[in-house]
Amino acid sequence: MTVEKNHESGTKKGDVILYALSTCQWCRKTKELLSELGIDYYYIDVDLVIGDDQKELTEEIKKFNPACSFPTMVINERDAIVGFDEDKIREKFE
Repeated sequence: MTVEKNHESGTKKGDVILYALSTCQWCRKTKELLSELGIDYYYIDVDLVIGDDQKELTEEIKKFNPACSFPTMVINERDAIVGFDEDKIREKFE
């Protein structure tokens, strides 16, 4: 799978990847919060990925969030925060 990840520079607090949708307001709020906190993270707008790559991404997300809902944030390939949970995100990174 060769999906390009978008990168937002900031303070490295682990490997953070956000699986999002380009049209989702909660995904946008999560990106804004991570930027406000100054967190270094990568994100993929899954709805902009086409074909088999999108299917593979969906399977990857389901490992951390079986419902495959958005946003799904994966930290260090083991912890996940599902949905826009401001308190949980702040607690994780502050």
